[in-house]
Amino acid sequence: MGRFDAVVIGGGAAGLFCAGMAGQLGAKVLLIDHSEKVAEKIRISGGGRCNFTNRDAGPANFLSANPHFCRSALARYTPQDFIALVQRHRIPWHEKHKGQLFCDESSEDIIGMLLRECEQGRVTRWQGCAVQAVRSTAAGFELDTAEGPVRASKVVVATGGLSIPKIGASDFGYRLAKQFGHRIVETRPALVPLTFDAATWAPFSALSGLSLPVEIRTGPAKGSMAFLEDLLFTHRGLSGPAVLQISSYWQPGTPLRLDLAPQLNLATHLVQAKSGSKRKLQTELAALLPQRLAEGWLARHPTLTDRPLADLRDRDLQTLAQSLQAWEITPSGTEGYRKAEVTVGGVDTRELSSQTMESRLAPGLFFIGEVVDVTGWLGGYNFQWAWASAAACAQALADPSQSSH
Repeated sequence: MGRFDAVVIGGGAAGLFCAGMAGQLGAKVLLIDHSEKVAEKIRISGGGRCNFTNRDAGPANFLSANPHFCRSALARYTPQDFIALVQRHRIPWHEKHKGQLFCDESSEDIIGMLLRECEQGRVTRWQGCAVQAVRSTAAGFELDTAEGPVRASKVVVATGGLSIPKIGASDFGYRLAKQFGHRIVETRPALVPLTFDAATWAPFSALSGLSLPVEIRTGPAKGSMAFLEDLLFTHRGLSGPAVLQISSYWQPGTPLRLDLAPQLNLATHLVQAKSGSKRKLQTELAALLPQRLAEGWLARHPTLTDRPLADLRDRDLQTLAQSLQAWEITPSGTEGYRKAEVTVGGVDTRELSSQTMESRLAPGLFFIGEVVDVTGWLGGYNFQWAWASAAACAQALADPSQSSH
């Protein structure tokens, strides 16, 4: 029977990083992953270039039922720490907008770096190996695996969420957490396109493929969440960064409120443009908004379409402007886990140590990365949580004084 200081279950971003770091700090580590391919979610992320962190990542960029939990780990392993590692491995990278950092060439560069870190830590890696059972013993844990039984004093669960099942996502981590008495904060798809029923969406389906910057918000007036990002109209609903961001905060049955011209005061502009103008409303509107949007929107207001601006009442122009700058529409649902980049919810952090990620209920059991109820915004934040939670855990695995086991 194999014996290790720690077994890390899950070979994604958090699992690989934790195993490599703990190994380099002196722990004897086994990394087990059920998928034949290593780190498939890293491979497909960021359009194949891996948005590996965000320069500005901080606690405000994360959702959790216990919002302060992420502070300690994020403060102790920062984006600058990960950038230094990337540079040490001579991986070329660039910053897009809003602090998002990507590989110049390929996400394979990040996977290769994590595997080299594991090699330097002498990590034993079983890829394409299922874990059938985990039991607590007097000396720690015993695992039944496809490669035979294993004993370890510590077990790290880095199995991710439910997003993108076709590349191997499963609920294994949640089942294991429940087995050891942990509560699960209800899970749902996040960073995901939103859909609408056919009747609601029919007037807008002709705008499919149109993209434009918007302000999008959801929630009650006092506690509402808003983002300024690009919106994409699709055949079934709304997507693009604006919608992926807001989807993490959207609650079923509640409306979205969109400003399709966030830099303008459309009502004032249209009323002022009336004086001395011979232009038609459609021409004026198309000068302020993407032409397809102007035409598509006016198709819903046929009484205004072909009339000169000067003939229209101020009130009608104000109503039209309001419909564009305070557009309220209620999604019927999301595209689900198959299109979701991450999972909101997960292992309840109130039962974990924010210093080490160790269970308060089962000493020696740790939870890191997406399986935990900490979810980042779009733009590299979820990877930063993977690195930071993994680093906090790795130090505890290698330093017995940090663990309660």
